[in-house]
Amino acid sequence: MQSQTGAEPDDERLERNFSELLQELRVAQAGVQILFAFLLTVVFTPVFERSSAFVRDLHLLTVLLAAGATAALTAPAAWHRMLFGRGRRPEILHAANRFAVAGLVLLAGAMTCTVLLVATMTVPGWRAALLGCLGAVLFFGLWFALPLPLRNRRS
Repeated sequence: MQSQTGAEPDDERLERNFSELLQELRVAQAGVQILFAFLLTVVFTPVFERSSAFVRDLHLLTVLLAAGATAALTAPAAWHRMLFGRGRRPEILHAANRFAVAGLVLLAGAMTCTVLLVATMTVPGWRAALLGCLGAVLFFGLWFALPLPLRNRRS
């Protein structure tokens, strides 16, 4: 079946879009796996045992955000596998795009909290809060705020 533009058949376009999405998810997934591994090891350190309730709560929040990011970023592969060969590629791709964005939001949150967590342990007080805010601006700015105007602009 030809697409409306006639340039590429719909099934080829869907296959290409899904392949591109999977490549993008591989990049994000590597980052979240490394972060998750780091977060899991932190709780077994003597410094963590002596940390404040705020640090422990922040760590748990960061772990939950990283786990959510992992779930969202791997969901497209699970959906594809569960629905493979059933002619549901448009639905899979639509859901996969949503999962990818949700996963990136969760990953940006986890990265921001990680910056705040490390900053709190090294330079407590207002400097830690400032570094956490700078982390948020960096991740959310580069990943979401900067591309949004281009998303709606006609080429």
